[in-house]
Amino acid sequence: MRIVLIGAGNVATHLGCALYAAGHQIAQVYSRTDESARLLADRIGAIPTSNIRDVVSDAEIYIISLKDDVVGDVIASLCPTREKALFVHTAGSLPMNIFVGKVQRYGVIYPMQTFSKKKSLDIHAVSFFIEASDTDALCTLRTLVEGFSTHVYEMSSDNRKYLHLAAVFACNFVNHCFDLSARILQPYGIPFDAMLPLIEETVKKVHDMAPHEAQTGPAARHDEKVIEMQSQLLSNDTLMQDIYNRMSQSILLSSCKQEK
Repeated sequence: MRIVLIGAGNVATHLGCALYAAGHQIAQVYSRTDESARLLADRIGAIPTSNIRDVVSDAEIYIISLKDDVVGDVIASLCPTREKALFVHTAGSLPMNIFVGKVQRYGVIYPMQTFSKKKSLDIHAVSFFIEASDTDALCTLRTLVEGFSTHVYEMSSDNRKYLHLAAVFACNFVNHCFDLSARILQPYGIPFDAMLPLIEETVKKVHDMAPHEAQTGPAARHDEKVIEMQSQLLSNDTLMQDIYNRMSQSILLSSCKQEK
């Protein structure tokens, strides 16, 4: 299929490379900056542009992969002269109906994965959640995504926003905790690599156990003396101390519920 990518960030880069490897023609890559558009376009045989008015009008599918707060403006710019094309966004929390009244055929391709341009991953193992305006558009999206992933699921906008919320807890917040851990270690010359075996074992456990069953640590065993001592160690950083205290309280409450 002839496809245009609107965006050249982390998601667009991995999705564009997957589509290109699956044999699709990526006609053009749009980005706000010439450099980012060119970097991705060069990898997938596309024409780069940083001017939204120069986006070609003869593509079959336009995939919008941008920050949520600019998607509406881009749709308003692109859709009026391309009513018959299939428009898709890749956002977890944006509803599909953002396209209503702007174009006839539309949908969502949401990849639930953490992407970084500089880090390769196995796109075949990524879960994709799709939704479309009609049966034909849904069939097109399913065929498109099944060309590079074996994990394709239909999901409504209402359910997808909760999926995205859960992903923020399971991925983004967890990674931020890694960063906080690294900040605690750094002044004492302790490398973050020392945490990696612990992190890997924690992740392995939730493959076989429910997360609440895998929970360990001072809060899980109700060790209030250790919790108070560790909280005091963070007294010079009130934000981190507040995070520690609230997380500990959440674990305590959760463990109490499980014990009943």
